Amino acid sequence: MSGIRNWLVMVAMLSGWGVAGVGLAADKVYVANEEADTVSVLDAESFKTLANVRVGAKPHNVQVSPDGTRVWVTNNGEPATADASAHQGMGKDEHQAMGDAGAVWVIDTTTHAVVAKVGVGLHPAHVVLTPDGRFAYVTNGGDNTLSVINASTQRRVSTIAVGKFPHGIRFSPGGTQAYVANLKGGTVSVVDTASQKEVAQIPVGKGPAQVGFTPDGRLAFVSLSGENAVAVIDPATRKILHRIAVGTVPIQLFATPDSTTLLVANQGTRKKPGKTVSMIDLGTFKVIKTVETGAGAHGVAIDRDGRYAYITNTYAGTLSVLDIRKRSVAATVPVGKGPNGVSVRP
Repeated sequence: MSGIRNWLVMVAMLSGWGVAGVGLAADKVYVANEEADTVSVLDAESFKTLANVRVGAKPHNVQVSPDGTRVWVTNNGEPATADASAHQGMGKDEHQAMGDAGAVWVIDTTTHAVVAKVGVGLHPAHVVLTPDGRFAYVTNGGDNTLSVINASTQRRVSTIAVGKFPHGIRFSPGGTQAYVANLKGGTVSVVDTASQKEVAQIPVGKGPAQVGFTPDGRLAFVSLSGENAVAVIDPATRKILHRIAVGTVPIQLFATPDSTTLLVANQGTRKKPGKTVSMIDLGTFKVIKTVETGAGAHGVAIDRDGRYAYITNTYAGTLSVLDIRKRSVAATVPVGKGPNGVSVRP
């Protein structure tokens, strides 16, 4: 009997499903631990840590490739040579540019081994991949540029000038444009991915930290860390439609797959940490629920089914798993010190 059961378990695993058909067995969550120089790898169903991967100094943001085979993480190079005064979590007065060029390291999702290291610009913040997986774009806060990397060759192919201190970046659903939050410029840069050039800057407000889109392409967003608000942008006209008050120092945000809800992590400051995620209804543009997660709520990633949101709590050193339907925290688990960016395998 045990032999039959083991065979069934093996078939379930090879087909990509758990024993009870609950979720994909291969799904993993990746967390950049900025003060530990590691990336934590967690099972997306059990929330257990599978590995801690040593990466470069002060890893800030992490992104899984569209095909799920690679994880890209921004950092400041080899730990031994990095500036120890690098930022540790983002508050209103933090994120000062570093003097040395940064890097993006690439992790194999099967072996958890670092397979490439690519030099980029000064103080890299976020990395995202085009929907087709061909290119990685990196924001370089220290020199007001984006580095464009060929994902296959792991070589830089272009450098794009944008606004002052670019931080968060996301692609439009079709991948034709990238929106970039210029933290110290008060604008969002619009980058045409075909020409790899900035084509516009949208004035948005104080401290734009991260941008996002609804999957249906109807709306774009930017968190305003200096205003405790989120601005809603019409991508067609590039005009601000709404400003929505949220918690203190909002940082990352993410729309659900059905384009109905926006989740915003409110980090606060090290002295006065924020501990909440604002859930915004995208029909009424009102906060419908404020969920408490942990001190320094910062990163947000949502799984493909819209079941769970993963929230990094920078000052608490934890990851909270938010059940989106129930609007409550299902689990909070320890990760490395200073968890920042988070990404879930697509």
